Amino acid sequence: MLPDTNQAAASLYNLLIQAIEETKKEPFFYETDVQVKLITETRGNPLENFGTRYGMRFVMEKVPSKEEETEASEESQSDESVISDLLKNEKNGPLALPVKRARQLIGLYTMTQNPNMTHLKIKRPVKPLPPLWVKCDSSDPESTCWLGAEPMRTKKGIVGITLQVVTCKGPTAEKNSSVNLEDLKSSHLKRHNSTTVTTKGVAQYELFKSTPLDDSSSFSHTTIGLDISWGPVDQLLQTPPLTSAAVLNIKVEPGDPRSPLYHLYRELKFLIALADGLRTGVTEWPEPLERKSSVDLVQEFLNDLKNRLDGIENSAKKVKSLRCDTAAVDDSIECFFTVRGDLDFAEQLWCRMRMSVASYQDLVKCFTLILQCLRRGDIQPWLHRGSSSLLSKHIQQSYHGRLDVVPLTGTTPIRMLLEVGLDKIKRDYINFFIGQELASLNHLDYFICTSIDTQEQVDRVRKLHHILEVVISSMIYLKLPHEVLFTLAQSCITYYKRNPLNEKHTFQLPIRPIVIKNFYQSETPRKWRVEISSGQKQVKTLWQLSDTPSISHLNFSRHDLSEAAYNSILEEKVFFTNMVACTKVHFT
Repeated sequence: MLPDTNQAAASLYNLLIQAIEETKKEPFFYETDVQVKLITETRGNPLENFGTRYGMRFVMEKVPSKEEETEASEESQSDESVISDLLKNEKNGPLALPVKRARQLIGLYTMTQNPNMTHLKIKRPVKPLPPLWVKCDSSDPESTCWLGAEPMRTKKGIVGITLQVVTCKGPTAEKNSSVNLEDLKSSHLKRHNSTTVTTKGVAQYELFKSTPLDDSSSFSHTTIGLDISWGPVDQLLQTPPLTSAAVLNIKVEPGDPRSPLYHLYRELKFLIALADGLRTGVTEWPEPLERKSSVDLVQEFLNDLKNRLDGIENSAKKVKSLRCDTAAVDDSIECFFTVRGDLDFAEQLWCRMRMSVASYQDLVKCFTLILQCLRRGDIQPWLHRGSSSLLSKHIQQSYHGRLDVVPLTGTTPIRMLLEVGLDKIKRDYINFFIGQELASLNHLDYFICTSIDTQEQVDRVRKLHHILEVVISSMIYLKLPHEVLFTLAQSCITYYKRNPLNEKHTFQLPIRPIVIKNFYQSETPRKWRVEISSGQKQVKTLWQLSDTPSISHLNFSRHDLSEAAYNSILEEKVFFTNMVACTKVHFT
């Protein structure tokens, strides 16, 4: 063994042990060309895209030279770089190491963990190190992109090392592979000296994905994916059997103008604007949806009530004609969201004012008109039992011919309208969930509670709206049966009783494949993987086909592409093949 190699191994070991003891969060350097990071979280795991997670680990990367940094910053947007940008993340910071250098580093790491290397100047007994992963540049014929090593431990100490090799080939326009399952099994058996193997399949489908209306507008992301796993696997790219275990992954961000709930979302946004105005002292009034001024609309409504004994019934019908923003409502579910026939006086005011109020002055004028009518006894409006808003209390006082003085100054007008809107929107959601038998009043009690701070009430209503978006998206795009929708609604309700609002959260729902077989059996999965294992059922060999690179640091250029693959990138899909092979080396 060369003295400089022994010295390099000892130096590496001492450096890594020091990093662990000091729990270094910042990258540090080994020699002049290698940057080392100690990662303690689950993210950043090289095998995360293959369904595998690790805890603490070291990651080694190349320190870019000044020339490489200059080349990266001056890279022109040629046809080749455009293709490259489609297939890789932007290259910033540390780079991949040459495969030859990566193997040297893995070799040094292995030496440090071998208790038989007594000539190394390191403390005894040897401490097991976290796994080491080295980022590679795929410069070898196998297109190696990661090399990994992890000590094998027993009660007696370190007995060997587990080496992992991750390769990635592609892109190609063909999803078929020259490799077959039997070849993968034979290679695995030979490498691990086993006699039997087990196989597990995993497939991921994209059942629905929203697209932007145009290049300039931001849009709300909605994706519905399906993860299916089964075993044993009969052949590569096998369609998952109906006996598989399946999970829906549903992510819905409210606010898409094409959503059948967009009119409810705009109503909620106005409510949020009022709540933000109370909190910050500055109210950003949305663009009015009605041409008529809010004062004119409210005055017409009050006149109608004064002149007609059956004013409530006729006025409720007129509210429907004001809903100029409901054009986005899908016909198939429009019946769920038509205006309730039991809108009371305060709710009808909300419907008019939230589409026409454009300033604080508008708000004051509208409430001034309403309070004057109440004092004079011109109207005796009907209210829902249990209405608890400030305006409702004044209306109830007017029944008895007395009305407290209401100073329409400061935040009072905003609070009055906000409370009316909260009452109305809560009833809308209750009407849907109970009417569709997706929840009971007890299930919804957390979201409609009135004994908490107003801001918290708004947050909980936003949670309820997000749940509604998730359920309706699943109803429309997947045509899920009622029992599945009920389970989904209950799952979302449980989540939001325990967690803060997160409109980017992905809700997971176990589901029987037969329920959605028509959505995936004729589709090509975004990712298809087989895991071959033996011994203690640990994954030892993995083969995966995907329509996006599972390795983010690889640089695919135009020269790597066949004409078919190049055209496929522009028109359809391309495919990438990954392999993860593991070998165990025992120290004797």
